[in-house]
Amino acid sequence: MRELQAPKGVSEYFPPRSQYFELVRETLIDSARTAGYSLMELPVFEDTELFKRGVGESTDVVSKEMYTFEDRGGRSLTLRPEGTAGVMRSVIENNLDKLMLPIKVWYSGAFFRAERPQAGRYRQFYQVGIEAIGLNDPEIDFEVIAVADRAFKKLGLESYRLEITSLGDAKSRASHRKDLVSYISKLKLDDATLERAALNPLRLFDDKRPEIREAMASAPLLLDYLSPESKENFARVQELLNSAEIKFTINPLMVRGLDYYTGTTFEFISDKLGAQSGIGGGGRYDGLMAELGGNDLSGIGFGLGVDRVLLACEADGIFDASINKSDLDLFLIALSSDEKAFVSNLVNQLRNQGIACDMAYGDRALKGAMKSADKSGARFSAVIGADEITSGLVALKDMKSGESKEVRISSLAEEFKSN
Repeated sequence: MRELQAPKGVSEYFPPRSQYFELVRETLIDSARTAGYSLMELPVFEDTELFKRGVGESTDVVSKEMYTFEDRGGRSLTLRPEGTAGVMRSVIENNLDKLMLPIKVWYSGAFFRAERPQAGRYRQFYQVGIEAIGLNDPEIDFEVIAVADRAFKKLGLESYRLEITSLGDAKSRASHRKDLVSYISKLKLDDATLERAALNPLRLFDDKRPEIREAMASAPLLLDYLSPESKENFARVQELLNSAEIKFTINPLMVRGLDYYTGTTFEFISDKLGAQSGIGGGGRYDGLMAELGGNDLSGIGFGLGVDRVLLACEADGIFDASINKSDLDLFLIALSSDEKAFVSNLVNQLRNQGIACDMAYGDRALKGAMKSADKSGARFSAVIGADEITSGLVALKDMKSGESKEVRISSLAEEFKSN
């Protein structure tokens, strides 16, 4: 019988590394919560048309990378390749834009793209994202960038940098497009590339082929075509970043991989990750809501790659053997099988009172049970035998210092709640 394995290109996490994955994800989410963002739980699959209209048919995401299938009713559905389009659909469908603006939400979960798997690039990957919808305000642009930067700093990341640009407003883009299309028309390009350029000429700046990069080296840059309002907004974002001491560089060639971006656009990069160096990014997407059938409201957000951020943390040596992510307060050991029922009941009582605890299962000898206590990462351990049950007292051992103190069994919950 063939051995069953996970599908190729799927990122999955199991102990002990899953503890670090969880720590990364929860740190990213906590930074969003701290800034007033609320959870939006989204479907894993959506109407295919949502991504065609929302992400853009000229993008590799839509043209090459989506997992699309028909359901039993013949409807075309797609596993979500990104989060913003789904958020906008939900905002429109549920009339959230009628509430006080801006709407500030966060989301997390698995996303799917049919890419060629390699280190840091997966077909199933995980993201934490935020969206602030309803106002075009450079202070909100700054807030979104700062939420990501704060999370990275809290994790202890050092080897990352921030690149920013502005993709302008409709007026800026129209003026630039005219000259860019004229420039591209003089290039010798294959039919597929010309087809992409016809849909969105900015896509050529995102083409990784050396010959296309060389051909686009002298192309007109959108930053040189910004309208006065776009230029003022971009300058304000830079001023705010400088005031917050968030270092950045301006990358005039940045367009990112999705068609909906406008205005402030940014990417966080870790130089220790090789080819797949982006650990997260985003930008403003004025016009997206109107394109999807809603009100013409502005928005900005990001998607941070949990997989990539974890890899960056590991490359920086943040997660080493000395770090223990266990949430356990206490690990209990029954001295013999006679006391196991008592210990099992005690563990259940402590859990009911909010104390994170576990116990040694099976018929291990004391030495083996103590090894289990060490591996559990619990802050404290205790051995309970007949004497402890009779006296009602137990020696509570600090697993780091090795020191012990006598505590009443009936007071164990209060002991942990007070520390």
